[in-house]
Amino acid sequence: MMRKYAPLLWLLTLPTLLSAQSEYELNTGWKCQAIGKIHATGEKLSQPGFSTRDWLDATVPGTVLTTLINNHLEPDPFYGLNNTKTPDIYTTGRDHYTYWFIKDFEETAHGPSGEVWLDLRGVNYGCDIWLNGHKVTEHTHFGMYLRQSYNITKQLATHGNNRLAILVYPPDPVGNPNGGQGGDGEIARNVTHQYVAGWDWIQPIRDRNTGIWDKVTLRHTAAVRIRNPHLITEVSGIRFPDVTANNQAPAVLRISAELENASADTVTGTLSYTLDGESTTTSVKLAPGATKEVRLPFQIIRHPRLWWPNGYGAQELYHTILSFTGSDSLPLTFGVRQLSTSWNPTTRSRQLEVNGQKIFIKGGNYIVSDELLRLSPERYDAEVRFHRDMNLNLIRVWGGALTERPEFYDACDRYGLLVFQDFWNSGDCNGRWEDPMKKEDQWTRKKYPDDHGLFIASAIDQVKLLRNHPSLAFWCGGNEITPPEDIFLALKDSILPTLDGTRTFFDYSNSDSMSYNTLGGNGDGPYGIQDINTFWGKRTFPFNSEVGSVGMGDFESLERFIPKEHLVAPAYRGKGKDGEGTADEVWSYHKYISYDSSVYAYGPVKDLRDFAEKAQLVNYDQYRALMEGFSSHMWEWYTGSIIWKTQNPWTALRGQMYDYYLDVNACLYGLHTGSEPLHIMYDPVTGMTMIANNTFRTQRDLMMQVRVVDMAGKARMLTQQFFEVGPTVAKNYIPIGRQLDRLRSKEGLFLSLRLLDAHQQIVSDNFYWLPDSTGNYSGLQTLATSALTVEATRTGAGQITVTLKNPAGGPVAFFNRVSLVDPTTKQRVLPVFYSDNYVSVLPGESKTLTLDYTPKPGTTPRVAVRGWNLAEKLYSIHP
Repeated sequence: MMRKYAPLLWLLTLPTLLSAQSEYELNTGWKCQAIGKIHATGEKLSQPGFSTRDWLDATVPGTVLTTLINNHLEPDPFYGLNNTKTPDIYTTGRDHYTYWFIKDFEETAHGPSGEVWLDLRGVNYGCDIWLNGHKVTEHTHFGMYLRQSYNITKQLATHGNNRLAILVYPPDPVGNPNGGQGGDGEIARNVTHQYVAGWDWIQPIRDRNTGIWDKVTLRHTAAVRIRNPHLITEVSGIRFPDVTANNQAPAVLRISAELENASADTVTGTLSYTLDGESTTTSVKLAPGATKEVRLPFQIIRHPRLWWPNGYGAQELYHTILSFTGSDSLPLTFGVRQLSTSWNPTTRSRQLEVNGQKIFIKGGNYIVSDELLRLSPERYDAEVRFHRDMNLNLIRVWGGALTERPEFYDACDRYGLLVFQDFWNSGDCNGRWEDPMKKEDQWTRKKYPDDHGLFIASAIDQVKLLRNHPSLAFWCGGNEITPPEDIFLALKDSILPTLDGTRTFFDYSNSDSMSYNTLGGNGDGPYGIQDINTFWGKRTFPFNSEVGSVGMGDFESLERFIPKEHLVAPAYRGKGKDGEGTADEVWSYHKYISYDSSVYAYGPVKDLRDFAEKAQLVNYDQYRALMEGFSSHMWEWYTGSIIWKTQNPWTALRGQMYDYYLDVNACLYGLHTGSEPLHIMYDPVTGMTMIANNTFRTQRDLMMQVRVVDMAGKARMLTQQFFEVGPTVAKNYIPIGRQLDRLRSKEGLFLSLRLLDAHQQIVSDNFYWLPDSTGNYSGLQTLATSALTVEATRTGAGQITVTLKNPAGGPVAFFNRVSLVDPTTKQRVLPVFYSDNYVSVLPGESKTLTLDYTPKPGTTPRVAVRGWNLAEKLYSIHP
């Protein structure tokens, strides 16, 4: 199910606006049909007179399976066991999902020197192309990632009515989805994404995402076109984000581009751009048919507005247009920043510096926005924004999926999420481990893919596509394994130094060059539910590329994809008997992993709704503790950590901060709290209060308040003291552990930690619920009902404030979930971006949240609030 959102900020659409007259996308009006039902040749099919009356309406960009789903010929594979009802390509044979795609369009060349280019940004896996009865491709094109570009000027019809016909072939081999990681591994013989054969968090994609999965565009130029621009910014010295642009030292901008002369004549002209009112130009002479890289003179940016990662400073972006005289122009968006890395000898891991300042990495592993490649700028924006709201500063794009699309990187540029981009290998498919589920042995799999030249050509192309994004921070050879030696050396010694030259390349995602492994084992993890103390007290890998826990959604999330008869809570088997689990086939199919006994520490489970609500408490606590634990040892044990994982590209029951439908769960807000740049926290292992300061300045005159609240709501200030904390450091302050142990022993306890600045404003607010001496939350089970009041006010188009007030004299209003609900459908409005959620309010206090969403014309939503000790109620929104 895909959701459409209203237009985003003008920044999102700027490239489209700038190039609207010279380039447009062919994304509607496509038809398709299976190859077995068509007996005509490409020459005949691509002539406008050939009838497509009985053909299917095709989804382009999209896949064969997406088209079949949209035509109601296959069920929604995300619901229940529907995916088992769609035939798998391994069983049917490749012809079942080999399809013709046809598009009629009107176009002619513009003038005697006009050129028209057909560009395809991604086809999986092979294709042949015809236009108006003429073969466009000399040879069958292969490779999921390798872009295609064809000069079709001479093939265009003089009357302007054209037909494009594309025959799309699936990968070969398609791999056996036998339940292994990447199935039997053979999918990796192709240069394609590997998750489509199934993994431990996803079921197989039945057509292996065969189709024209990315953009198809037509572009007009004169004789010369601009290709693959390259921007490099140089920012010397150590900079600070709180220094205004007028006081920043200068930065350097270097721009180059490939110029291609499509004509039979020598062409002379000027390549130029203008920035901050200053033009930079260079004269160019191009021989007939020549392509050459042209470097412009460097430009000094005298008062640069710098780009910083999320949590450290603003994400300033510049916009300009690169033009060649009267022929072609390209919009360019970039950020001024400089990346470097150094080896931290204390942690024995790589650390990142941006603009001279070291950055403690708080990251999340990301697979792909949608397993069926239903990609959009709007969905990318929402997902990356959620990562911004988690207070993370990095997204790792996992190697069994894509080199992500420019629209994903655009969102990361806007929100300040650095990107760790893997190439297309995995330890599972590519032979790191012996695996009885694999068809071929490790030595053979280590040589995958079959066509090394195609891998190298695709890598060259993708580096050129993505290298200008300020968010792109790291290249990586693959997930948990290096590619074959010739590919590895090409990447490390030739491709990246020559075509990029500004970013660190890691051999693979948990290599010693990134994170030195002294502990043995794989070099990443652990995964699954953890004792909270583990995150704080047990040292793991110093730049851990995969460490994670659970992450199921609440009941409203579950009922979107689990049939009613399967909405049953997992059963508790008891301590020493594998905790809890479920034999339910739908839950198993959607990859549920156990919460062990953690949910049952909150009391007996009544039903699935109750289980899911208690699971949210576990979610919040797990991910807050994970990031707090790593942050507490920054630069001592760790230079960063990357959560496995923060999202699901389908309706899975593990590892997600929000579900496929973009509905948030408590994991997101546990991270939001635990990852904040200036953060007060409690170390349950040492019993100390701590402050983690991720900013680059010493923070002075901070009032630390340590308050406990019992189950009746009676508060007691244990201490309040002034402190300061240095830059980029985590530091111990007050020992309170023994006192807390005494106070919580009978029924548990609430712990409120706050930092106030010199203006007595709260700059960090952290609220813990501590168990009793048995490890259970017995006091919560008898917590009295809160008298929380709610007031919702519209503050702008798509913006609402919600104020929660808890009167004095009663208990804590504990763990309140705010939602926005459509009054007609009774369903949640999605997505909604909350400034915070799952919040608790002390007696006599209030909290105000902001909600940001895309309004639906003619509908006024209502605000829903429910808490641990508050029944759900709907509230009207005041104008």
